Amino acid sequence: MIRMIFSDMDGTLLDDHGDVTAGNAALIKKAALPVTLVSARAPIEMAAAIDALGLTGPQIGFNGGLIYQPTATGYQPLVATPLVPATAKAIITAVEARFPKVSLSYYTATDWFAPRMDAGLEHEVAVSHLHPTIRPTAAVLARPGLAFFKIMMIALDPAELVRLQAFFAAQAWPGIAAQRSGTAWLEVTAAAAQKSTGIRYILDRFALSPAETAAFGDGHNDLPMFEAVGHAIAMQNALPEIKQRADAVTAANSEDGVGRGIWQFLMP
Repeated sequence: MIRMIFSDMDGTLLDDHGDVTAGNAALIKKAALPVTLVSARAPIEMAAAIDALGLTGPQIGFNGGLIYQPTATGYQPLVATPLVPATAKAIITAVEARFPKVSLSYYTATDWFAPRMDAGLEHEVAVSHLHPTIRPTAAVLARPGLAFFKIMMIALDPAELVRLQAFFAAQAWPGIAAQRSGTAWLEVTAAAAQKSTGIRYILDRFALSPAETAAFGDGHNDLPMFEAVGHAIAMQNALPEIKQRADAVTAANSEDGVGRGIWQFLMP
């Protein structure tokens, strides 16, 4: 008996244009099961999907870095796990200096900053339907009291992504998690900010066992979520290694895979 569904967003719940299709929303709503979105996205980037599905329960952003309750006027933070400020500043400064071809941007709980627009960010704008605030990095980092929840890097050149990952492995910054999200993205959050951490919070809050939960995902950062639930379902468009770790494979994100997977694998 499934009592809670967790779903990633990009490449999973959302289609290739970054939207929840009407068909997917109808299937998910018809199942009448509580849904918690578990995403690397910021709350401002999750709001449209929350509205489309009519979700009212706690949601998980920044890969578990911010667990929050949607409200009529925004959201109420429940658990916040930002990056250590000095570490975040060191990473942003180093990446901008050493990897000028990499698209770099960074998020507070409410704002998205970038030093410039480029091809990587234009793709992100297309799927998030939001625009970053363009400011020189030094000006942003000089502002007192900013807490960064995510640093996002997009390397459209696969070889550059390999170099970027090797750089992070060599630096070994403490207290961070640098995870791939899709084929070109590397995202940094606090080490304690894991999708599985957010799921455990929901399980404890609603007295759920893992066997009563299921999760949908497509990428490497969804694997901790798969391990925390009783039923892991990968998208048809997921990477092969993600499918191998799932209990079942549903249709692609562009084919209403979450809604169809709920009815194929989870409903009595």
